Amino acid sequence: MNTDKTRSTVANDAIAGSELKSGIPTDVPPIDASEGDQPEVGETETGELEDAPANIEDAVAEPDVPFDKLIHKSRRLSDERVRGILESLLFASDKPLSANDVHSCTGLDRPRIQAAMEALAGVHREGVHGTVLYEVDGGWQLRTDPANAEYVRRLLKVKPQRLTRAAVETLAIIAYRQPVTRPEVEDIRGVDSGAVVKALLDRKLIKILGRKEEVGRPILYGTTREFLEFFALKDLASLPTLREFQELSQEHREMVEEEAPTPPPPLTALDAPARAAVDALGTDSDAALVELEQAIASADERSKAAAGILDSAQPSPEEPESPPSPR
Repeated sequence: MNTDKTRSTVANDAIAGSELKSGIPTDVPPIDASEGDQPEVGETETGELEDAPANIEDAVAEPDVPFDKLIHKSRRLSDERVRGILESLLFASDKPLSANDVHSCTGLDRPRIQAAMEALAGVHREGVHGTVLYEVDGGWQLRTDPANAEYVRRLLKVKPQRLTRAAVETLAIIAYRQPVTRPEVEDIRGVDSGAVVKALLDRKLIKILGRKEEVGRPILYGTTREFLEFFALKDLASLPTLREFQELSQEHREMVEEEAPTPPPPLTALDAPARAAVDALGTDSDAALVELEQAIASADERSKAAAGILDSAQPSPEEPESPPSPR
């Protein structure tokens, strides 16, 4: 008697009986173990079910709204809604957004974009909001408030970017006189600037604009977009003028005067008892000084007298000693 067939028959009968009780149709083909020992798909040799790899398909992207319809839709947006959209775009962007960039993705009119940006700048300003809206490199960018820089650096674990005095001098010359050559920079500074120029190139604060049409064809240098972003400048015209430098120095002088320590209060006149006490102290000190001077004078006289006695006791070198008398 075949054991495998007996087991399969018992299993079939059990399944048929359970289906009759539960009302499930019994037209399921019988299980025959002799048809093959290979496990079914999703089942291992030990009988355990194996998870089949799940195929995650990318969601079908919604078709973009035609630009003319986007423009028509943007005209019905309220000013508050427009400011919310612009704030989201500024938050998501890693570079300054110009009016053209915002117009291409929203369909908003450029004057309305400018007005909304200025309204947001009034909200996101230094000392009021945690983020500040700057007009940088012909666009707009959200940045953290400089007053919170210490905490942001701790979070990001970064060091503040600092420029040496030589780098600031070289960068200022290039910014104000670009395009400029390295010999012209060195002529103004009076020292070699090769290493500083290379460091500024590595930090992408300056770039090579070309070569000057003269003997040797020296390289011309100018500032970059990263320079404007680094100093939060709208454009090169936003650089301070000489008059602003003078006003800034005057402002610094006023700040120094404000932060200077307050002078001591003027001396007030002493009342009669206090003046008498001060006069008594002065009289006592004068008397003590007189006694000290007398003691010093008497000590000098005694030292002179002792020196005179010692001089008289010693024989004179000019007088020969008398010979001893005969006995």
